[in-house]
Amino acid sequence: MQSKLLRGTFILTIGTILSKVLGLIYVIPFFQIVGREGTVLYQYSYVPYTVFISVATAGIPLAVSKFISKYNALEEYAVGRKLFKSGLIIMLATGIVSFLIMYLAAPTLAEMSTSGKKADLEDVTTVMRAVSFALIVVPFMSLIRGFFQGHQSMGPTAVSQVVEQIVRITFVLLGAYVVLHFLDGSIATAASVATFAAFIGAIGGLLVLFWYWYKRKPYLDELLKQDKGTMDVSLKEIYKEILLYSAPFVLVGIVNPLFQAIDQATFSKAMGAIGLGEVAKSYFSILNFESHKIVIIPMSLATAFSLTLVPSITKAFVAGDQKSLNRQLNQTFQVLLFLTLPASIGLSLLAEPVYTAFYQHDLIGTEVLRTYAPVAILFSLYSVTAAILQGINEQRFTILSLLVGLLVKLTLNIPLIEAMEIKGAILATTLGYTAAILINLIVIKVYSGYPFRLVWRRSLLIAIFVGLMWGGTGIVYKLLLLFLSPESKIQSVIMILISAGAGAAIYFYLGLKSGLARRLFGDRLDKVLTKLRLGRRRGVEN
Repeated sequence: MQSKLLRGTFILTIGTILSKVLGLIYVIPFFQIVGREGTVLYQYSYVPYTVFISVATAGIPLAVSKFISKYNALEEYAVGRKLFKSGLIIMLATGIVSFLIMYLAAPTLAEMSTSGKKADLEDVTTVMRAVSFALIVVPFMSLIRGFFQGHQSMGPTAVSQVVEQIVRITFVLLGAYVVLHFLDGSIATAASVATFAAFIGAIGGLLVLFWYWYKRKPYLDELLKQDKGTMDVSLKEIYKEILLYSAPFVLVGIVNPLFQAIDQATFSKAMGAIGLGEVAKSYFSILNFESHKIVIIPMSLATAFSLTLVPSITKAFVAGDQKSLNRQLNQTFQVLLFLTLPASIGLSLLAEPVYTAFYQHDLIGTEVLRTYAPVAILFSLYSVTAAILQGINEQRFTILSLLVGLLVKLTLNIPLIEAMEIKGAILATTLGYTAAILINLIVIKVYSGYPFRLVWRRSLLIAIFVGLMWGGTGIVYKLLLLFLSPESKIQSVIMILISAGAGAAIYFYLGLKSGLARRLFGDRLDKVLTKLRLGRRRGVEN
């Protein structure tokens, strides 16, 4: 059973990572097809869509999965099937209502996002309406994924996620290219086709799930025949349990989109107030689409690794094992900092070639990415501290920290943009996340009795290693600048590979020599090192 669970978790993790990688890579050709004007329109629609979809579905697969697993363990299979049947109707209704709200509210949302020019309003409204169709399908699909996960079957979710991304990205790129180069359409039409791809992708993912349902139905029906039938849980009780479990995931899932939504609602107006209305749209794209897509890379990798430790935190807390709880929290924070800090600082150092490799050579874009990259550390810390709050059963404080963080961002965003332009928005985000994280850390300290002493000491050690890595990488990068230019895409890629490779080698050498890497990753690191040594020996023998 344990091996099946681990295998399922591995499959789901691989599927999620593949889906995220695909969701990142496509922005490179997409930017080349539609340019900055297209990415602005695309982002204007995707921020409200992400908020809507997070509220409608965030936590539902996990909540449904936990619920069904619980009753399956009791051999009360009919309870899970009862949730599934009624849930499909409710999620379809939720999706249709969400679609109608976004479709009808599109003109108002467009007015909030733009400077108010009629042409801009029409374009943004059209693009928002195009993406809203996906809301019909995605909530429905999330419930089916949760149902399969509850039966310890992670393949359907993983495969449907990857297929959904492949179908969506193919439609985005082909659709935008055909509109602009064969149909002689406008950028707004190309962006609308690109956002409508979310609906097409969701259909692709749903078809995969239907296929799995067809294949697995005989087995699921066989389970139903083994039902004990000793429990009759009402729908009211079922949905109360589902909502209580999914609420924290909804809050954590929407925090980043909400921060972006504040920028979307205030950025153009604040820039217009200081006479920079003409560049507001392109600056917004640089901040909220182009740079943001790159900045969340280190966050995604580190957070995924750290969150795997949260179940053991919950177990230690429930058992009242303070020693084990402290050890698990030490591990979580250290792994997070060990991975995120060098990645974000390295990204900041290599901002110019990275931005060129992804998009085009742009000094404003470079400067924004350089300033924005370290904020990835805060994104990661918020996600993990919020997850720890759930692990120690204090998720109610997630609402408080989220509201305080958003209030700080909302209060400071306009004055800071007016004072510092685009960097003001980044600073407001930094201060908002910092406020939210401090609240989470205080709650963790008070309610778990966790001493932060070891983490502070190790953080200092990690910071020293990152400083040495930064120095070494900087020297390599400066030497490469004598021969290569960050204005060229190919040369930028070469500079990134060599500089990042040198930086990673310095950092992990220091981690290994100090023993820190082995303390954090233990057996996993030893396995990797053993494989590398075996590979080297084989190379010498050959």
